[in-house]
Amino acid sequence: MIRPTVLSAALWAVLSSPVHAEGAAVADTHDFDRVQVTATRTERAVSDVAATVDVIDREQLDKQLVQDISDLVRYEPGVSVTRSAARFGLGGFRIRGLDGNRVLIQTDGIAMPKSFDIGSFANANRNFTDLETLKRVEIVRGPASSLYGSDALGGVVAFVTKDPADYLADDKNSYAGLKFGYDGDWQGLLGSATMAFGGERWSGMVNVNHRQGQETGNKGDVRTKDYTRTAPNPQERDGRSVLSKLVYAPDENQRFRLTVEGNEDITDTDVYSAVNDKHPTPSARTTTSMTAHDKQTRARVSFAHEMDVLDWAVADSLRWQVYRQDSETTQITNEGRTNGSRRHREFNFDQRVYGAQAQFNKGFQTGGVEHALTWGFDGAWTEVRQKRDGFQVLANGSTSTTILPDAFPVRDFPISKTTELGLYVQDEMRMADGRLSLVPGLRVDHYRLKPEVDAIFREDNPGMEVASLNKTSVSPKLGMVWRFDDEWSLFAGYSHGFRSPPYNDVNLGFTNVMFGYTAIPNPNLKPETSNGLELGMRYLTPAAYVSVSGYWNDYKDFIESQRNVGRNAQGLLVFQSQNISEARIYGAELKAGVDFGELSAALEGWSLRGAVAWAHGQNRTEDVPLDSVDPLRGTVGLMYDRDAWGVELAGTFAQRKSRVADDATYRPAGYGVLDLMGHWEFAPGAQFNVGVFNLADRNYIDWSSITSTLATGSTVIDRYSNPGRTVSASLSVSW
Repeated sequence: MIRPTVLSAALWAVLSSPVHAEGAAVADTHDFDRVQVTATRTERAVSDVAATVDVIDREQLDKQLVQDISDLVRYEPGVSVTRSAARFGLGGFRIRGLDGNRVLIQTDGIAMPKSFDIGSFANANRNFTDLETLKRVEIVRGPASSLYGSDALGGVVAFVTKDPADYLADDKNSYAGLKFGYDGDWQGLLGSATMAFGGERWSGMVNVNHRQGQETGNKGDVRTKDYTRTAPNPQERDGRSVLSKLVYAPDENQRFRLTVEGNEDITDTDVYSAVNDKHPTPSARTTTSMTAHDKQTRARVSFAHEMDVLDWAVADSLRWQVYRQDSETTQITNEGRTNGSRRHREFNFDQRVYGAQAQFNKGFQTGGVEHALTWGFDGAWTEVRQKRDGFQVLANGSTSTTILPDAFPVRDFPISKTTELGLYVQDEMRMADGRLSLVPGLRVDHYRLKPEVDAIFREDNPGMEVASLNKTSVSPKLGMVWRFDDEWSLFAGYSHGFRSPPYNDVNLGFTNVMFGYTAIPNPNLKPETSNGLELGMRYLTPAAYVSVSGYWNDYKDFIESQRNVGRNAQGLLVFQSQNISEARIYGAELKAGVDFGELSAALEGWSLRGAVAWAHGQNRTEDVPLDSVDPLRGTVGLMYDRDAWGVELAGTFAQRKSRVADDATYRPAGYGVLDLMGHWEFAPGAQFNVGVFNLADRNYIDWSSITSTLATGSTVIDRYSNPGRTVSASLSVSW
């Protein structure tokens, strides 16, 4: 059998090749032949993984004209993206009914910033990555804390950025490329430029991107400038990103890599939907105008070292990196009031993290069992600062920093410093002549929270004692793959997940005597946990593939923020975050495809793919349906590919949302949508991609787009609808 070190080097060569990264030569219709690294932290084909994993490569990103995270999972049932329709846009991923910070998002192994929102004017999302900088995306469905620690409660979305080797063939030492695009969803214009060079020891690259456009369209046709508006609020969007890498390879078995990455997105919005000065209820008439300026930035620098061949007793290969990542969200809101005053609000949310990671791989044999041992360390030291500020100019011209119930500036939690340390080990044991694989794993995580009270927090919360936190969590897992036939295999897995108590829940603090309430810290919060089981079967041949699986996840100690726990001695209502919720989510997923050309030469070039996901979720604390679970959804695609061109007709179908916690909640109807996409490589290094989406111009709404309460019979339902028929296109040239 092949030793793990040789396998690792061989797969590294595949992953680093221009064909694999850019997908210019061959379209791989077999999802389970693709190589992934996230689910096992080792390079393995998806068919050898005891979990459900999606791999979306650069070729697929280009052919499907993927420009944002919503496009990314357009044809991935069971995974969706949350969205704020009025102002803030795309939020983050939802996997099998869990979203927000319960899904780990990472880029090159570095966790992306967490989200935070409070009130109507503050919403820091997790949409921080420019997809044009990526060579592939890997999605692990279900708990993955045994390898990735906290926040991988619902799953992992792993972004992998491009490398210089992705552009340089063996006989090339330079590369230049340009790409231009148009996204019809938001009338976006996109431009990208890439330069790369390579030599015997040194290589490098720079990728620069710019995008600008307007609001994301919908099917709303009411264009009033007030709360009755169903058309999207007018927006001007502008964004840019840069990815640069410098690689030094002292020999063929090791590489040093310096990465500098940054991105910035700015959105200006006329929030007409918040204007209510003509509301029929006089007491509801508060706002005559509202404009918003939202900006978010992320920058990271990392230094990594990879050694493919070692002669150590504890490791055959090693990869380590150190990094720093800064992110900042600033949101400014200007509001005109019916009483003649003007209000100015500012929200700021900063996260700064330093990190270190090391991973070791060791291959050895005991009797008839081959072992691929993976073990390592993760450490992250984070400082989080959040502040809300503002003032109002009254009708008489005087200025006040009090906008009830707040006396600005305020912090909703103290400056928080967290330490997250994790040790993990996993052994992939292959036996019975390679037919059976057992994969046990274990991770131990330590989480420490240290709050720092400054004058802003203290003034707003006099006498409040904030809480520190020290928690240790143990996350085991066990996976199995049984290849009982050359074409058939069974896989099964158990995995434990956890999420450390968030700083804003531990030390949420505010007191308002006038309104009669206070919020207090909770030093006794426990981590949220999950226990997940998955069982599935795969069939894989040159002509077809099928994977069907079922899963069962039990979640305990979900944290409910700002729970009413009674009154204190001063008669104030007391709010405190507490562990109270238990939930259960189970479901089934199917993925399949067929290459008709393998069945008959007359059908060469034709292929078919499809996927469907169904889930059932229950809030077991209140015995009501879990609203975060998406309805049944499926996709199908019929493709025809030749050497230089191809087309795909893709359909997306969703069932009506039938189970909700409150019967008065609006439930979107089921729908079916067709898309048509084509690509043409009209010259060496030149490719044109075009897509017509929502061919029939249907009016439909995704359940994941409704992130706020929307009642049945609401007059603004179309505000949450998706765009109608749109056209997107891209042109790329390289030399």
